[in-house]
Amino acid sequence: MSVAGIYDCVTNTPLGRQKGVLTIVPQAGDTFTGHISGDLGAMDVENGRVAGQTLIWSMKMTMPMPMNLDCTATVEGDALTGTVKAGMFGTMELTGTRRSS
Repeated sequence: MSVAGIYDCVTNTPLGRQKGVLTIVPQAGDTFTGHISGDLGAMDVENGRVAGQTLIWSMKMTMPMPMNLDCTATVEGDALTGTVKAGMFGTMELTGTRRSS
């Protein structure tokens, strides 16, 4: 099953639950691009890789402070579950549901 799609996501952060829309666009081989947009702005997916149903990528956050984010998520059916590692803030839970096409 493809991991491509648009996911309505929630990340549990120190600032509370942050909603976002994550778009995953497969590329050649085991790579992908995309972006996430939400209340705190938008970020592009960088270094996106797919390993089976697992997505691994990074993002550069600018708001509310500059920080590199390291993300991992697994897609099962239309559900996405994973983590976002945010430097000194530690690891935060990420969940999402793929929108039907």
